[in-house]
Amino acid sequence: MRFLMALMAGSLVFGADTRPVTITGLVVDTGCYLSHDTKGEKHVKCATACANAGVPLAILDEATSAVYLPVAMDHKNQNAKLMPFIEKKVKVTGALVEKGGIKGIILKTIEAAN
Repeated sequence: MRFLMALMAGSLVFGADTRPVTITGLVVDTGCYLSHDTKGEKHVKCATACANAGVPLAILDEATSAVYLPVAMDHKNQNAKLMPFIEKKVKVTGALVEKGGIKGIILKTIEAAN
C-alpha cells in the first residue's frame, strides 16, 4: 500500500520485487508486433487504430529484443501515456517488475529519445 501511495504522489518507492530502470526503446502495439513483427514509421496508423481499440502498447528494446509491458499501478489506461509516442523511440524510467517470464515496467517518466 505504501508503494501505491508513493507512486500516486509522484515518487516511486521500490519494493523488494522491483528495481529502478531506464529503458530506451520503440513503442509498439503488442498485437501486430507479436503476431507478425510489424513495427516502425510505416505502421503508425495501424498501431494507433490497434491502441485505440484496446490493444496494449509496449516498449521494445531493439538491442535485446525484450518487450516491456507498462504496469497500471495507478489504475489508469497505460496506452494513454504511450499514445503520443506510437512507433517512436522513447526513454522511460520506472520500476522493473518480472513474473512468469513477463517483463513489466511501472512508468515514472516518458520522453522522446534519439
